[in-house]
Amino acid sequence: QVALVESGGGSVQTGGSLRLSCAASLRTFSMYTMGWFRQVPGKERAFVGAIGGNGISDYVESVKGRFTISRDNANRTVYLQMSSLKPEDTAVYYCGASLGRLTRGSVTWKTYNYWGQGTQVTVSS
Repeated sequence: QVALVESGGGSVQTGGSLRLSCAASLRTFSMYTMGWFRQVPGKERAFVGAIGGNGISDYVESVKGRFTISRDNANRTVYLQMSSLKPEDTAVYYCGASLGRLTRGSVTWKTYNYWGQGTQVTVSS
């Protein structure tokens, strides 16, 4: 049974920072691209960023320079460091695991095999 467990969400003011973690029970963790998505009520899950097993990452334009994804393959954990947070970053954040390299398809939630339960991030103005 594969499990992805996110942690680190919470409430911050505009300009604040949060660090999300996602611990995965994947035996071959390094073979997976790990992605972060976010979702607000009534909208589809949206790509935030992803990191391949080799450490190469990609981000949606709106978070570039503010968010950083990293991973620890030995501990099977991926992180999302969020800085300069804005109210529009408010959402439930999900981590996903997609078997294979980081590709153009990594921006699409349907390409992910496993998902965490989500963690709420609220940014107040």
